[in-house]
Amino acid sequence: MASDGPTGTMQDPRRLNRSMTGATRALRGLRVLEDSMVSPDWSEVEKRFERLAVDGILLRTRFGLCMGTFDNELEELLLFAPMKPEATSMGSEEFSTQVFDALARRRGITAQVLTRDQVLDFWEQLANRSFDARLQTFFDMVDKNADGQISKDEIKEMLQLTASASNLTKIEEKVDEYASLLMEVLDPENLGYIEVQNLQNVLLPVGQSQLQQETDLTGTTGLVPTKEGDPIRRFGKKFSYFLSDNWKRFWVMTLWLCICFGLFTWKFQAYKRNPTFQVMGYCVTTAKGGAETTKLNMAIILLPVCRNSITWLRSHTKLGLVVPFNDNLNFHKVIAWGVAVGAGLHIIPHLTCDFPRILHETDEEYSKYLAQFFGSKRPPNYWWFVKGVEGITGLILTICMVIMYVLAQPLFRRGKLSQKNRLRQLTGFNTFWYSHHLFIVVYITFIVHGVCLYINRTWYKKTTWMYLLVPMTLYIGERILRILRAGYKKVSIQKVVMHRGNVLAIYMTKPHGFKYKSGQYIFVNCAAVSPFEWHPFSITSAPGDEYLSIHMRCRGDWTLGVRNSFREFCQTPTSGQSGLLRANFTDSNTSAPKLLIDGPYGAPAQDYWKYDVLLLIGLGIGATPLVSIIKDTLNNYQAKKNGDKSSSNLRRHDFVTERAYFYWVTREEGSFEWFRGLMDDAADKDNEGIIELHNHCTSVYERGDARSALLVMLQELYYAKHEIDILGQTRVRTHFARPNWTQVFKSVAQNHPDKRVGVFYCGDRSLEKELKWLSQDFSHKTSTRFVFHKENF
Repeated sequence: MASDGPTGTMQDPRRLNRSMTGATRALRGLRVLEDSMVSPDWSEVEKRFERLAVDGILLRTRFGLCMGTFDNELEELLLFAPMKPEATSMGSEEFSTQVFDALARRRGITAQVLTRDQVLDFWEQLANRSFDARLQTFFDMVDKNADGQISKDEIKEMLQLTASASNLTKIEEKVDEYASLLMEVLDPENLGYIEVQNLQNVLLPVGQSQLQQETDLTGTTGLVPTKEGDPIRRFGKKFSYFLSDNWKRFWVMTLWLCICFGLFTWKFQAYKRNPTFQVMGYCVTTAKGGAETTKLNMAIILLPVCRNSITWLRSHTKLGLVVPFNDNLNFHKVIAWGVAVGAGLHIIPHLTCDFPRILHETDEEYSKYLAQFFGSKRPPNYWWFVKGVEGITGLILTICMVIMYVLAQPLFRRGKLSQKNRLRQLTGFNTFWYSHHLFIVVYITFIVHGVCLYINRTWYKKTTWMYLLVPMTLYIGERILRILRAGYKKVSIQKVVMHRGNVLAIYMTKPHGFKYKSGQYIFVNCAAVSPFEWHPFSITSAPGDEYLSIHMRCRGDWTLGVRNSFREFCQTPTSGQSGLLRANFTDSNTSAPKLLIDGPYGAPAQDYWKYDVLLLIGLGIGATPLVSIIKDTLNNYQAKKNGDKSSSNLRRHDFVTERAYFYWVTREEGSFEWFRGLMDDAADKDNEGIIELHNHCTSVYERGDARSALLVMLQELYYAKHEIDILGQTRVRTHFARPNWTQVFKSVAQNHPDKRVGVFYCGDRSLEKELKWLSQDFSHKTSTRFVFHKENF
């Protein structure tokens, strides 16, 4: 009420939003203040004061204008997005007066005006971005009666609103229990309220601990090199760094380009000696040179997608030391552009130069140089070239390739077109997948086109089939192998669990003789959804587990179809079990959906055991390939320690990994239950601290931010009482906000000098560039060697 406090004369009942409590206003205000809308420069505030003040006095209603804080952008800074705007909206002038009242109340100011010195005092508190200052402003706004007390209802409301703003539904569901826990600790005498000063004293160390942690990390030395002054030497150093980081790619790309250039030059020179050169000139030499490179690239473009062969070479040979198998899909895309360039060099000269020259050549020259290739009678018109076998096959090739190229671009393959775009229905992974099977038509037509040549008539000069023979045989053999292998790699479903975040976990029996490495993936087929579609999923079980498991995020048509197929068999889990729904299957469940698997296939993460230290980073569902590595690392380390040489992994290589760091970053608190058993198991078994687990929930402000102080305190108290994290419900504590990746790399480099660190990342492309750059940067700055790997399917 306006009359309850010492500032009652300042309140305007026509403006006061009475549906909003002091806790709501304080949290809302803290959000705005944290976004630093206050002018950081006092001179600017002072100029506005001189303009707005009358006789050296600033009115309360002009306080916000003077501070430069509360403008029309306020509504964009709503803290409680899930709530209705009318429930939280305050006019910007109203909010500025509430801040004025809060600051004036603590200072005992009852007048509705401020002097210049008082404005300076207010500005110093609002412009101060330290944890202490923000927390002080927060309590000034909470304690609207200036009695120094906060009731349980206000604590409950602060928790409710903070959890709602951070999308922490589990805390919202148990807000009464958590408010009681806070009152139990902060109100030991059962007074029914908490002293503001006591709560402030408890929360302040939270911010101080984070500040000290950041100071410790940033205070490391020896990690920043002296900048090279000579630009030539600086360029030389950067180039040497580039070669050291990319030497595998460099030699492969150089070899490929040299072969392409060599073939083009050879065919170019060969046709300079051909009679057709006298009529068509360099047009025909260019067209034939482009055709020769196209033959090569149409052959080798199949090799990077021979997954079985690459997996075998990666696992059973030493070629991985010099061949970048992890870049197989990237190389496939590069070769595709090589095909496009070669086809362009072939098609354009023919259509725009060669054919017109033939039509306009004199009869004498035609008979002398071209009749032996095109017949004694000169072609009558342009249509003659188009309607022939060569022209029709060339047209089919061009159309099919254009369709494949366009639908393979990220804009179409990932369905990034806007909802209003009519072409959106023609995009997506399925469209890309099925359109890519036009390659069957392309290769048949390509062979026919290469046999029916205008100029070459002798069979041994028609080399298209020679280029394609080995790669096509290998690829066709792989496709046949996949079909045959899928027939006997049927699996029985043991259990399915539907988790929050629309994630489906499937636990299956291992097919007889099925062996795999951590980090590898399999293709899964569900005939109940589509008998022709196969989709890749990382294996989340460890090689030593008796079962095979995958976790799929259900978003597309196929994954949603699989989820719906299992939903009818699921029930609500009993107490102590994870998941929203789950089902256990036995041999009697004959109507349950059947799955086929194909694999396993090699992936970058399978070579984790080669590194002294692991830095595993997963975003959301991207944690799946890394989960298996965590299990296997712990199993292998314990087996090695105990001298157990029966492990299949230890028989084939000497396990050298001595430490692993796992960072799992997700926006949804429900994600942590996906691998709750793994987290608890690792915490229980890892007595020597081999694996360091870090779960990050990005929907909450970072530790050390005043807006998350209450949640941090609740987390600490809950863990102290139950030894379980309040968000993840595991023994692994959850960090708030995104990790500071620079500090993460700095810490690893400092703790492991002269070691090789394998950085394995699986997640959105937005973070890939930063992690790759940090890996290279710290490898150059420190004695620690970071090797970055991005998971690809």
